[in-house]
Amino acid sequence: MSRILVIMSAADVWTRNDGSAYPTGYWAEEVAAPHAKFVEAGHTVDFASPGGVLQPLDAHSAAPAIAGADCARHVAHAEKALREFGPLLKLEEIDVHDYAALVLPGGHGPVVDLYQDPALGRLLTAAEASGVLVGAVCHGPAGLLSAVDENGAWLYEGRRMTAFTDEEEALFGTAEGAPWLLAGTLREKGAEHVGGPAYQQHNVRDGNLFTGQNPASSTRLAEDMIEALG
Repeated sequence: MSRILVIMSAADVWTRNDGSAYPTGYWAEEVAAPHAKFVEAGHTVDFASPGGVLQPLDAHSAAPAIAGADCARHVAHAEKALREFGPLLKLEEIDVHDYAALVLPGGHGPVVDLYQDPALGRLLTAAEASGVLVGAVCHGPAGLLSAVDENGAWLYEGRRMTAFTDEEEALFGTAEGAPWLLAGTLREKGAEHVGGPAYQQHNVRDGNLFTGQNPASSTRLAEDMIEALG
């Protein structure tokens, strides 16, 4: 079986255009659902983040009115998995050749740090060269923006992908005042962003790149990657 690395943000605050601090953290379902599927399939899952910092849970992902009736199960699974794993690995010390797949869950954290993290950019570039699978869900695809070369060329220009849409950001109440919006930025950088209905499962595969639009797409993301891993 394979080793899979879940790469989490280390951010706990998203600074808005007016200077206000919006608390953020990992989204429980986006960590729990893929982890459960990978482990069930017999794979080993590691966790890493910039500096090995464990960000807090995004409280919104524990609210049934927002995250759905199953959110308590997802919260419990994610917390248990992270607790049992222990201290997160430091992203800057990871060797991509130790893994068959990299997975980027969301929460708003990736639009704070991962989108410009040089260590992540190097890992993604090495993953592309080595055929390592890359998965990203919801705001996780922000991390893909880190993969630029010395001339500023983006690794994923022209690739098909999906991510949390600008419509969903507006419906969530966080579009106004956001420093930048993910889906629109991906398109501006040259991605072929393919959006689906708001808050409905929607997944896109382009070669070794697997993306999911929102939390509801987390399970399918893992299932598609497991199938590709064989």
